[in-house]
Amino acid sequence: MSEAPHICLRARITGRVQGVWYRAWTRETAQRLGLGGWVQNLPDGAVLAQFVGPEAAVAAMIEACRTGPRDARVAAVETEPVEPVPPLAAFRINR
Repeated sequence: MSEAPHICLRARITGRVQGVWYRAWTRETAQRLGLGGWVQNLPDGAVLAQFVGPEAAVAAMIEACRTGPRDARVAAVETEPVEPVPPLAAFRINR
């Protein structure tokens, strides 16, 4: 059986998502799901992330982002497909 095709989605998460360990939680969750990509804070208070991996794992990550870590209060998660890239060796936090 062949490996599931990879997809790449970019997500913009808004609400109370900075100062609540959202980026670290995102990295831990993405690593647990076997995803590549990155996450970073935006100047407007949102968080931007890109997830690369099997479609089911990316979908699970997006669903998890709707809740986030304990202290987060997510208002919205907007996603858009982006050009697939080879999976990264590790999910990273961009500063």
